Amino acid sequence: MHLTLHPVPPFDFQLSATIFTGGDPQIRTYENGRYWQVLRVQNNLVLATITTSGTVDAPELTVALQAPEPLDLIETSRIEEIVSSLFNLEVDLAAFYDEVKDDPVLSRLTQKLRGLKSPTTPTVFEALVDSIIEQQIALNVAHRLEVTVIKRFGDTLEVDKKVYYAFPTPETIASATVEQLRKCGLSMCKAEYIHGIASSIVTGELDLEHFKACEDPNEIITEMMKLRGIGRWTAELTMLRGMQRLDALPADDLGLRRHIAHFYCHDRPISGTEARRIAERWGRWKGLAAYYVLMAHRLSVEIEITSGIQKV
Repeated sequence: MHLTLHPVPPFDFQLSATIFTGGDPQIRTYENGRYWQVLRVQNNLVLATITTSGTVDAPELTVALQAPEPLDLIETSRIEEIVSSLFNLEVDLAAFYDEVKDDPVLSRLTQKLRGLKSPTTPTVFEALVDSIIEQQIALNVAHRLEVTVIKRFGDTLEVDKKVYYAFPTPETIASATVEQLRKCGLSMCKAEYIHGIASSIVTGELDLEHFKACEDPNEIITEMMKLRGIGRWTAELTMLRGMQRLDALPADDLGLRRHIAHFYCHDRPISGTEARRIAERWGRWKGLAAYYVLMAHRLSVEIEITSGIQKV
């Protein structure tokens, strides 16, 4: 079965999917123009493989779906919603570009990275678990731990004699023990945080998805910080990754601060407070602007600004 989607232009699928290059092929990755991931709909697993046949200004995506059983209309509609949120297909980048056109750095980065949209996880739970795992450790180490957790607790789907893994559900994590989580390489604290959050979701005490409907970002941060193990950085990162909140800025992230400082402060170390002050010029697009700065680093983008050539 195939779906055809038409994202709001401009949208560069290859550029937007490149963040997943080198990912575990049994979980999700981007390779040779194809992105694939197992999606969960109505408690069923579906392997979605996304390719593009359109252009940046007339984008068109084809989504090939493979599942053990035929999909009904409700499941198909839900997959469209998930795929759309995965790459923020409905976001109008033209509005973002107009907002930052007077910023000498972002105006040039948006020209270099035109059509780049940031990814979003299918659930807030997934974004929160990943953010907890990434607390105060190197990102490459965190990614290895995330893969271990998924392969230890995630449900499997076999397609064409290949095994794929879906992100674990709160129910699966809650039914495990803290010690089983620790065997994935997690610290005792992180294992307890993740287990506690999953258990609260299962008992109905916690509904992470309802945060998506909250308009006030400060209210979301305040409520999330009431959860054990969740500080401001984790809450803001979860908002950006899992709630499509492109106004969220995890300014206490050391890597992000370093990249902002490179462009705006001649590589002088800056605090989270100073990063937030700089980000004020980005308006309601703080998180997306920060993502452009991070991707500029990842892709070694060069731009010319008044102080000369900057390379990251």
